[in-house]
Amino acid sequence: MKAKSIIISSALIAVAIVILGLALKSGIDRFSDRDRAVTVRGLCEKEVRANKVTWPIVTKEMGNDLASIYDKIQRNNATIIQFLKSNGLSDNEIAVNPPKVYDQMADRYNSQNIQYRYQVTNVLVVTSSQIDLVRQLINKQTDLMQKGIAVVAGDYTYEIQYEYTELNTIKPEMIAEATANAREAADKFASDSHSKLGKIKTASQGQFSINDRDQYTPDIKTVRIVTYITYYLQD
Repeated sequence: MKAKSIIISSALIAVAIVILGLALKSGIDRFSDRDRAVTVRGLCEKEVRANKVTWPIVTKEMGNDLASIYDKIQRNNATIIQFLKSNGLSDNEIAVNPPKVYDQMADRYNSQNIQYRYQVTNVLVVTSSQIDLVRQLINKQTDLMQKGIAVVAGDYTYEIQYEYTELNTIKPEMIAEATANAREAADKFASDSHSKLGKIKTASQGQFSINDRDQYTPDIKTVRIVTYITYYLQD
């Protein structure tokens, strides 16, 4: 009986060792599989039309009498506003900024002979969602020259700006497309490496960027988003 008991005990121990070994192997395999992963990038780009334009209309006057310059600016503003409104813009799309006055005689570093003491910069700002109309008026602003008004161009302080303000409406669609593109790339990698794609290990989303499509069409924007996703790989 004693010998039989020893045999049974040994057999149970052997079975337990085998089971433990299989469990350890399975655990090691699973742990090893968790280290096998692939990180892919998903990209989505979309072209959109700007829905807001800001157009600074800049004029400059010089002289020695501020009162005369002020009267000239007031007449110019009235003419410019009439031009804008007669071509389809409304009062709430037009704003008149305070003029900026530069007194050359107050500049102690200016040692040149001064012909005109004051230089005054005057800015009217058009802010509108009527992109096509404003672009037409920008091309038509030379009509103001016939009325004695010189609109200053090429001043980088007062550039025309086109904006796209409806990003939230296209965000979900673009994120979904970027994620789908990442999944497709991961599937291809898994297939090429004779593996299967597992669950997502980590995922991160970059920031949305909005840039001009090119320098010739600033009213056309390219919206871009990149996602980074790491998948587990399985045999």
